[in-house]
Amino acid sequence: MKRRLLNILFWSVLSAAFIGPGTITTAAKAGANFQFDLLWALVFSTIACLVLQEAAARLSIVSNKNLGTAIAETFRDVKGGWMVFVLIIGAIIIGSAAYQTGNLLGAAEGILLIGTFKSWQIIIAIGLLAGIALLFPSMQILARTLGFLVVLMGFAFITTAILMKPDMSSIASGSFIPQMPEGSGLLILGLIGTTVVPYNIFLGSGLTDKTQSIKEMRFGISIAILLGGITSMAVLIVGSSISGEFTYVALGQTLSKSLGSWALWFFGFGLFAAGFSSSITAPLASAITARDLFQHKNQRKWAEKGIYFKGIWGLVLLTGLGFGLVGLKPIPAIIAAQALNGLILPFISIFLWFAINNKRLMAQNKNSKTQNILFGSIVWVSLILGLWNVLKSSLGFFNQKIPENPFLFYSLFAITLSITLLVAYRIQKSNNYA
Repeated sequence: MKRRLLNILFWSVLSAAFIGPGTITTAAKAGANFQFDLLWALVFSTIACLVLQEAAARLSIVSNKNLGTAIAETFRDVKGGWMVFVLIIGAIIIGSAAYQTGNLLGAAEGILLIGTFKSWQIIIAIGLLAGIALLFPSMQILARTLGFLVVLMGFAFITTAILMKPDMSSIASGSFIPQMPEGSGLLILGLIGTTVVPYNIFLGSGLTDKTQSIKEMRFGISIAILLGGITSMAVLIVGSSISGEFTYVALGQTLSKSLGSWALWFFGFGLFAAGFSSSITAPLASAITARDLFQHKNQRKWAEKGIYFKGIWGLVLLTGLGFGLVGLKPIPAIIAAQALNGLILPFISIFLWFAINNKRLMAQNKNSKTQNILFGSIVWVSLILGLWNVLKSSLGFFNQKIPENPFLFYSLFAITLSITLLVAYRIQKSNNYA
C-alpha cells in the first residue's frame, strides 16, 4: 500500500505541472463566461493527457530512452531534420517561458488575496524559492514534494466546488455534450492547452522511473492525472459562481459571500500552490527536453548538475521573473500562453505517435489498434481546434470574423482528418519495413 501511495505521489508531479495559474485562470474564466458548457473540453483533455503521458512513460520504460532522445535519434540524420529540433526547442522554451511568467504572477496573486505585500517582492521570493528547489539533488524527493502540494491544492478546490452544491444534471450535460458557444474558441483551446501541456510530455518521459513495471506506471499515472482533471473541473465549477467580468478578486469575493471568509483563504492558497509548483516544473521540463535532444554531444555538461542543464532552467526562470516584474497583466498573458501551447500540441503528439509505434524501440509494447485510434482522435481534434483558432486569429488581425458558412467548417474537418489519416498511413508503412 505504501509503495502504491508513493507511486501516486510521484506521478502527481504531472498534475502539479499542468494545474498552474493557467489552469485556474482559464478554467475559472470558462466557468464565469459559459457556466458548465465547456466542461467537455476538460473531459477530453484529461483523457488526452492520460493517453499521451502513458505513452511517453511506456516509451521510457521499454526502450530506456526518453521521448526527446528517441526524437533526436530518429531525426538526427534525416534531411531537414534540424527543423524538427528547432520546432521542438522553440516551442518548449517559448512555451515554458510564457507559462513561467503566468506561474509567478498567479502565485503572487494568490498571496495578495490573503495578505498585504508588494507584488514584486512576492515574485522575487517565489523565484528564489523555485531556484533553490531546482538545485535540490534528488528528483524523486522533488517530485513527491510537488505531488503532496498538488494533493492539498486539489482538496482546496474540490471541497469548495462540492460546498457550492452545483446542479449535477447541468454538469453531466456540459461534460458529455460538446458545445462551442459564440466567443468560446480561445477558451476551449486554452483548456486543452493548459491540461495537455506539450512540455509536460517531455517532463513525464524524463522523470520516469525505468525500474517500474508498465503496470505500476499505469496505476500511478492514471490516479494522478484523473485527480488533476477532477481538480480542473472543480475550478471551472467554482468559476461559474462569478457574475460579471472574471478577476481573481471577483472570484475570491464571490466565494467569501457564498461560503464564508475561509473560502477566500482556500482559493488564495490553491492559487499560490498552483503557481509555485508550476514555477518549478516549467523550467525543469525545458531543461529535460533540451538535455534529451542534445546530451549526445556532451553528457557531463547536460547532467542534472551540469552547466548546460542548469543554464536552460535558469534561462526560463529568469525570463519568467523579468516579464513578471515589468507588470504584465496576468489573466490575458496566461490565457494567451495556454492557446499557444494548444497550437503546439498536435506536432508533439505526432512525434510521440511515431515513436510509440516504432518496432525497433518498442518491440511488443508498441501501441495496440485501440491505442492508435485514441491517438489519432487526439491528433485530429487538436488539429481542428488549433487550425480553427489560427484562422480566427488571422482574420481578427484584419478586423474580420469567420463567416458563418458550414462548408468552411466541413472543409476544416476534411483537411484535418486527411492529415491525421496520412500520418497514420506513414506510421503503418514505416513499421512494415522496420
